[in-house]
Amino acid sequence: MEKSPDAFRTISEVADELDLPQHVLRFWETRFQQIKPMKRGGGRRYYRPEDVDLLKGIRHLLYDHGYTIKGVQKLLKANGNKFVAAIASGDLATVEALAASSHEEPPAPKVGVAEEDQIVGRPKAPASRRFFSFGASSDDAEISLGKTSVSKEDRALLQEALYDLLECKRLLDQVR
Repeated sequence: MEKSPDAFRTISEVADELDLPQHVLRFWETRFQQIKPMKRGGGRRYYRPEDVDLLKGIRHLLYDHGYTIKGVQKLLKANGNKFVAAIASGDLATVEALAASSHEEPPAPKVGVAEEDQIVGRPKAPASRRFFSFGASSDDAEISLGKTSVSKEDRALLQEALYDLLECKRLLDQVR
């Protein structure tokens, strides 16, 4: 029997839905003050639908976009919970509206502008983004890194390789 979309979820249900171990969710509670599941007797956690949406957004930014915990904390502080939840759902209109209302830039920082602690690597762009060029500008074909320059295509390949390596590390860590 399926639960209603508005029903509270246990930590095991949320962990299964997000494909994460339960201890990761408990760890995130210590790092993100916005995650506040209702706790019942014996310390049982029950997550509201808004909590689950926020967790999906955090997972998406950490695992799919390569953000660090500190980087996601900054996004949450600057833009709020709804912004991060909208990122995970792919609701670009809401993301842009919330970003405009908070007078902040969208979460994807430009090359050379990102702080060291905010983003570790960038994921391989989904096929839809490659074909429709969301967020891409054609005027920065080359990026200068010190005395050398790297073409945008080479940078994209390096970013894909970094993302693949990070994903391999995550999978290996799960096995251990």
